[in-house]
Amino acid sequence: MELDGTMKQAVVGWDLSRVVFRDLERDYPVVERGEGIYLYDTKGRKYIDGSGGSSVVTSIGHGNKRVAAVMAQQAETIAFSPAHCFANKPHVELCQKIAEISPPQMKQTFLLSGGSEATENAIKFARQYEYVRNNRGKFTVVGRWQGFHGNTFGAMTASGITYRRQIYGPMLGHAAKIPPCYCYRCDWGLTYGTCNLECARALRKAIRQEGPENVLAFIAEPVVGAALGAVPAVPEYFPLVREICDEQDVLFIADEVMTGFGRTGAKFGVDHWNVIPDIIATAKGISGGYTPLAAVILRDKIMDLLRTKHSSFRGGHTYCANPLSARVGIEVLEIIREQNLIENVRRMGLRLLAGLQGLLAHPTVGDVRGKGLMAGVEFVRNKQTKEPFPPEYQFGKRLFEEAFARGLVVFPASGTVDGVAGNHILMAPPFIITESQVDDMVAILGEAIGTVEKALPADLRN
Repeated sequence: MELDGTMKQAVVGWDLSRVVFRDLERDYPVVERGEGIYLYDTKGRKYIDGSGGSSVVTSIGHGNKRVAAVMAQQAETIAFSPAHCFANKPHVELCQKIAEISPPQMKQTFLLSGGSEATENAIKFARQYEYVRNNRGKFTVVGRWQGFHGNTFGAMTASGITYRRQIYGPMLGHAAKIPPCYCYRCDWGLTYGTCNLECARALRKAIRQEGPENVLAFIAEPVVGAALGAVPAVPEYFPLVREICDEQDVLFIADEVMTGFGRTGAKFGVDHWNVIPDIIATAKGISGGYTPLAAVILRDKIMDLLRTKHSSFRGGHTYCANPLSARVGIEVLEIIREQNLIENVRRMGLRLLAGLQGLLAHPTVGDVRGKGLMAGVEFVRNKQTKEPFPPEYQFGKRLFEEAFARGLVVFPASGTVDGVAGNHILMAPPFIITESQVDDMVAILGEAIGTVEKALPADLRN
């Protein structure tokens, strides 16, 4: 949407041509306010925040007055504290709250300001732990293809998204990769139930190929978010991963940047698999999008050893333990608890998945998956062969724009199949969503899919 010069001046105070956006070809409308699950632009248009921001961030909805009030109060008290020499009250209280809901034996928290920082520092904690244990040869991280852990160099090294890695490849470090647990497109061409969990057993093979004495950690998302579109692992996957990590003396880092704090219908994503990782990297939903906030949650054994060895952590960032962000995190977690929003996530998530499964009648909808209020839809050119659309057609982007024009924000992504080809969307509305609002989302998405399908050129139709 193009804004006239007057509107540009009124909205941002200068010409939008001075602003660098991620998509350099798109005309961005300007959001003016948010309320509940809705966003409103400067022309009064209303949108459902179906992606939870960019993405899987907004948990308690927009415009929450309780959160706004504590932000103002904390800003007046102290908004920034030098973390190298002070603790602060919100910082300490939030770490305690996280300890109350985190998995057993994981009661130590380091606060940061973003998901990439969380995964970077999770890897650094793992490295320092092994360094202090005199396992100084351990530095290799094993990740998964189609896994995404952040845009900083360390996080990207562990990630497996070809498109994001492509131009930075020569600058990235070494990390091993294994295929994801992705039954719709099993790398072995097997069927779940008779597959011997080859995707999990690939971890043991990768560790042995690298040498267990060299492997620091395995990092994985319980539900793969941006890169695959809400693909959860099968029930047996993470228990076997935990077993292999213990057997090979390798740490397990759970990337819960998207899945933490209720998004999947449990406190943490790993809770669905009844496993305890060594380190959790988390962000996004911890502050509900009201302020940047992230955390690294550590096994007690890691911090016990570092403290015993009098080892200071060699990491951190400017906004570590920020009191303003921590105070917001406290309030967001309290609202989630008081309003029993994790239960609403579970119930509305079932409704959302049921509604999306109804869209499988469309010829381009190949698969629907998810857990809680984190759902994905994958699109294909041919449902029988699962052939994707050509990357240059940009099916996902076309669908995003059709949904957006109808007042629904979804998160589109490409490279689903192999890092280059394939399209899906990710949906992650706020936890406060109602049944009728879920139904509205599904209906709008269905209309958008139908419109994109009608516009397909003849050579891309089945």
